[in-house]
Amino acid sequence: MTTAISFQGVSKVFDPDGARFQALTDVDLDVEKGSIFGIVGYSGAGKSTLLRTVNALERPTSGRVVVDGTEVSTATGTDIYRARRRIGMVFQQFNLLQSRNVYKNVAYPLALAGVPRAEVLDRVEELLAFVGLTDKALQHPRTLSGGEKQRVGIARALATRPDVLLSDEATSALDPETTGEVVELLRRVNEEYGVTILLVTHEMEVVRRVADRVAVMEQGRVVEAGTVYDVFSRPQARTTQRFVSSVLHHVPSPETLDRIRATHRGRIVQLHVTDRHADDAFLSRVAREHGVDVTVVYGGVSELQSRLFGSLTVELRGSDAAVDAAVSDLARTTPVTAVPPAPAQGGARTQTGLAPVEEVSYA
Repeated sequence: MTTAISFQGVSKVFDPDGARFQALTDVDLDVEKGSIFGIVGYSGAGKSTLLRTVNALERPTSGRVVVDGTEVSTATGTDIYRARRRIGMVFQQFNLLQSRNVYKNVAYPLALAGVPRAEVLDRVEELLAFVGLTDKALQHPRTLSGGEKQRVGIARALATRPDVLLSDEATSALDPETTGEVVELLRRVNEEYGVTILLVTHEMEVVRRVADRVAVMEQGRVVEAGTVYDVFSRPQARTTQRFVSSVLHHVPSPETLDRIRATHRGRIVQLHVTDRHADDAFLSRVAREHGVDVTVVYGGVSELQSRLFGSLTVELRGSDAAVDAAVSDLARTTPVTAVPPAPAQGGARTQTGLAPVEEVSYA
């Protein structure tokens, strides 16, 4: 695949009044042309700073940012002007011109680029129809809802026919229903116009619904990156696990696990389930072959990018030998995590509230 955006060892240091702050450290990422790439992280992670290096609103202290073959991190004059015309940007707070109506807001970048008036009219009409705001053309931003304002912002960002669209927390000021509408609109932008989208957000649900790949940032570094399926189904970094657990509830919280252990006295294990288990009744088989009772006490399975994944917390009851054999059999099929019994009253606990967890095996 062709690379649309390449971050190569990108670092950024701010030094206001001598108060040095390392916003980015050695970021290496490639964004494929025609894809939707999500960047997530908590406040201060550096994700918006990284995004702003793409259109040179921020210049890296070191490293390179290359967009469609142009090194924008060092470009100046007409070179950066041409590069920016191929890069659209959608903002969290809309950044609309309050004194201009919807039509003139969308037309504004075309007027700056010196596009002939007749061509401007055709392009603005096309874009307003695309975002579903033809009937709002003569209204001013103050009369629009938040979702309508963001759709104007998207139309304006597409006016100069960019190859890349930067979305900086474009949905964080919106309610859940409107967020869904804007996410679907971004998907259409990608599919119908072929625009590469770099999506910065702290909302993992947005990434889950629309992105192809995702990078997770913490303290200016990328701590995990991969396909959305791989990151969601098997998060490695602690920050990633926190994000994934905010939208998926497959794994019980420490408090829920305490309640499970209080009412289920058998052996409790957690199973990692992927789409390869969709047609495999492996729990029934293991129960039957080893003479154990298997009860699902927590968990769920979700679908992402037409693939299944999830986690099941199960109780196994039977003789120690039979349960040991069943766990070993399960571990040949799927990753198994043993959940230790609850500690004795007053016993030591970890910071998460759980006793240490032992990985039994990986298939």
